[in-house]
Amino acid sequence: MDVPAGEIVTFALAIASAGVVAGLLAGLFGIGGGAVLVPVFYQVFGLLGVDEAVAMHLSVGSSLAIIVPTSLRSCRAHFLRGAVDMALLRSFVFAVPAGVVAASLVTAVISDAGLRAIFAAIIFLIGIKLIFNRTGWTIANELPGNPVRSIVGFVIGFLSTLIGIGGGILNNTFMTLFGRPMHQAVATSSGVGVLISIPGFLGYVWAGWGAPQLPPGSTGFVNWIAVALVIPITLAVAPLGVRIAHALDKRHLEISFGLFAVFVAGRFFWSLI
Repeated sequence: MDVPAGEIVTFALAIASAGVVAGLLAGLFGIGGGAVLVPVFYQVFGLLGVDEAVAMHLSVGSSLAIIVPTSLRSCRAHFLRGAVDMALLRSFVFAVPAGVVAASLVTAVISDAGLRAIFAAIIFLIGIKLIFNRTGWTIANELPGNPVRSIVGFVIGFLSTLIGIGGGILNNTFMTLFGRPMHQAVATSSGVGVLISIPGFLGYVWAGWGAPQLPPGSTGFVNWIAVALVIPITLAVAPLGVRIAHALDKRHLEISFGLFAVFVAGRFFWSLI
């Protein structure tokens, strides 16, 4: 790929900056930062001449690989504070990875345009949810038992894997709608991110194994060059996000991130025209 050195440096700085934001989001909202990383990776891969047939798949797979250490560190930090709902997390141990496996099977056959459309639709809904969210919105005061809980876990794993996120925003919504405090939801979501990201990135490696259009440094739909640039930054920044999460009213940040999500969704929808 014949790209001037100055542009490569610019792209690397853009990815590194996204890593800072992703690490903060991991601790702050209990999410892995994929909503930031996926669109940045997609733009970078496109500008570097990566084949459009695999660019979106690479973006999502690489995001999931980065979420592995980020979510592990974020979960550990929240666990040490005693904030993780381990009972809920244990009840998700099979349901969430089952959704991840199902999404990996879909990934192996879906087109790049189809994956972009799914990403845009889900990110748009997430953005709207964040913008208009109200802490008082509840369905009940207790989380549902099985089979509802398992179905929810499956859906969280499935949708999160398709778009390369850690499942935090989906699990946060589920828990807060059933009366759980936001701090506990955020903390538990970091554990859900572990259940999604580990089988998720392995699924994307499998789904893209042997694809002929992959750029250098890729194993299946995971590009290790992008991963290596971002992981150290997210690991360093995630604990700061955790400290902010336990000390800050996040409403303004939710609105800002919601607007960002709507903008990103619009950008992806436009690319499909």
